[in-house]
Amino acid sequence: MRPLPHVRVVPTCKVALAVVERRKRYLICRRRADAHFGGYWEFPGGKKEARESWEACLRRELREELGVSVRALRGFGRLQHRYPDRRISFRIYRCQIARGRPKPLGTADIRWATAEELPRYRFPPADLALIARLTEAGSLPRRRRHAILTRQRRNRS
Repeated sequence: MRPLPHVRVVPTCKVALAVVERRKRYLICRRRADAHFGGYWEFPGGKKEARESWEACLRRELREELGVSVRALRGFGRLQHRYPDRRISFRIYRCQIARGRPKPLGTADIRWATAEELPRYRFPPADLALIARLTEAGSLPRRRRHAILTRQRRNRS
C-alpha cells in the first residue's frame, strides 16, 4: 500500500475591500514599507475578524486606517486570489464617505486616481482583477456599464 500524498492546507484570509469613488476618482492607499507587498498600492479595507460581519469589518478598517465613516455599502462582488502560501477571499463594497476626511493613519499614503490612472500604480496581484473591472466599467457609457455589471453579478450567483 502506497502512502497518501501530502496534502498542504493553504490558509484563507478573508478581506473586505472598499471602492470609494468621488468625482470619478477612486481612493487608493499605499502599503507601509514594512508590510507584505510594502510600497504597493491597494484599495482600502482589511482582514475580517471572527464573528465580525463583512460590513462591520469594512467600517472598522476604514475608521482605523483612514479616520473616516462610510455609508451606502453596496455589494460590488467577490474575488478570490491564490498566492503560494495563502488564499485571499475578497468581498468588495462600493461606499461613500459619510464623515471625516481620509488621512493615512494606517497606511503610508493615500491618493485619488481615475480608472484610467489605476494601471500606472503598482498593486498586488490579488487586486488586478478589480482594477480591470473598474477600468472596463469606467470606459463604457453608463447604460452599457450597468448591463455588463449586472450580467457579471448574475453569472457569479
